[in-house]
Amino acid sequence: MGAEAFKAARDFLFAHRTDYRGAHAGFRWPQLDTFNYALDWFDAELARGDSAHRLALKIVGDGAATATFAELSERSSRIANGLRALGVKRGERILLMLGNVVPLWEVMLAAMKLGAVVIPASTLLTPTDLKDRFERGRVRHLVAYAADAPKFVGLDPTVTRIAVGDAPAGWHGYDDLLRGDARFTADGETHATDPMLLYFTSGTTSRPKLVEHSHQSYPVGHLITMYWVGLRPGDMHLNISSPGWAKHAYSCFFAPWNAGATVFIANQPRFNARGMLDAIVENNVATLCAPPTVWRMFVQEDMTAWKTSLREVCSAGEPCNPEIIEHVQKVWNLTVREGYGQTETTLQIGCFPGEVVKPGSMGKESPGYRIRLLDAEDKALEEGEVCIALDPAPVGLMRGYQNDDGSFAPLGRGAYRTGDVGTRDADGYYTYVGRADDVFKASDYRISPFELESALIEHPAVAEAAVVPAPDAMRMAVPKAYVTLTANASPDRATALSIFQHLRGTLAPFKRVRRLEFSELPKTISGKIRRVELRQEEEARAKQGQRGAGEFREEDFPELRAR
Repeated sequence: MGAEAFKAARDFLFAHRTDYRGAHAGFRWPQLDTFNYALDWFDAELARGDSAHRLALKIVGDGAATATFAELSERSSRIANGLRALGVKRGERILLMLGNVVPLWEVMLAAMKLGAVVIPASTLLTPTDLKDRFERGRVRHLVAYAADAPKFVGLDPTVTRIAVGDAPAGWHGYDDLLRGDARFTADGETHATDPMLLYFTSGTTSRPKLVEHSHQSYPVGHLITMYWVGLRPGDMHLNISSPGWAKHAYSCFFAPWNAGATVFIANQPRFNARGMLDAIVENNVATLCAPPTVWRMFVQEDMTAWKTSLREVCSAGEPCNPEIIEHVQKVWNLTVREGYGQTETTLQIGCFPGEVVKPGSMGKESPGYRIRLLDAEDKALEEGEVCIALDPAPVGLMRGYQNDDGSFAPLGRGAYRTGDVGTRDADGYYTYVGRADDVFKASDYRISPFELESALIEHPAVAEAAVVPAPDAMRMAVPKAYVTLTANASPDRATALSIFQHLRGTLAPFKRVRRLEFSELPKTISGKIRRVELRQEEEARAKQGQRGAGEFREEDFPELRAR
């Protein structure tokens, strides 16, 4: 029954492809008792019949390869049998640390078939990061590149180690697992609520939390992500995201395969906007999702030179600045639609196909979700913390956070709090204000860093910006911008003056950035800006009476005072 109910929910969303109101009013999460995505959906549906020989995965660049649904089904069964022979059991945890190579998808499917739990990990993690994941994640098995073996020296020697590449001493070779039987028989039923994924969040303000997802929360929950992207069977879908983070599972795994689309990957040694645009054209990519950082790089190119086959373009990860959306609309006649979700959830809010996109808004609440804006006392507001009603909880919400002792912190009964602040207008559109920890007051006015950052990157010299409060004797705090410049801009007085002048013509006086520093922005390894580091730096400088070496202040410019 699980696969039938899953498919019925998917087909309902397909039938309401551009009818958000109908989808929002009529969608119901499928009620599942048992469900194993790899066995009940991938093997039984996608790897059979007309879609069996359709491309499931296409990789170009480093590690170029293709695989059909039927081929991935068979290879993942061989891997599952090989893992079982090495002692991998239901419920045990496998740390998976690979880039965008075929074994990544094979292991994900194989682990699901076995009922093992995957801990996705970025190849950028340090030995210290990995020690934390081994200990708090209770890792029993490991799949990684042979070249990364030195990172695991000194960690739990009882962990089964499997290497992609030439296996070092004490490691098993990944290719040996492919000698397993092509027929896989499960050792029992998989309950829909059984654990499937354990994510370590990217930790913009503190050490990573452990988020557990089940065999239904991400596979079924990402039906909504599929609907938001606008995916159709057979689409070539590109999601620009690194393995190890939830967005990769969102849109490089579940959403496209829910639709029967092809996952397309363009591997590059270092991200190159022109090369990526070439790959989009050459491979007839139909749907694209990219973070704002990538869109900012795209718009620095002459995008009119690329004649694409794109039908849908989306942005997620952080808010996308309105000027980027306007530029893409102008040059490609396509609207970048934003989506909002977290590691803990699937897509909660989005600009859905067929709906009017309001510049600056992240859209309306997703079908299957009930969003509330609440204050600290759970009072409903038009501006407040973005929360998800839990009566009942949506299927796409995590089971909970794992504590260090292995237990799980309950979600509670009222609402799940995202930690993000937003507003809602009379038409039901939500606008992102900022992380609750990032919003601040200056001269008793409430400041949203995102609003100021959007104004900053309208300036042609600004590639990226982060706004934080800088302590000030008179105003208590003033907005300060840390700015990364475009390739052709100089970090000098003339550029600073030009930016200040631009802001004076854009922002109300109480919102204006009063200080500016040219700098690279500190980020998590998943690419999110760590404003907490910048706030701490400002506080430390204030105590010492110092200012940054590349810092400019409004009072440094007599020409600004004269206006």
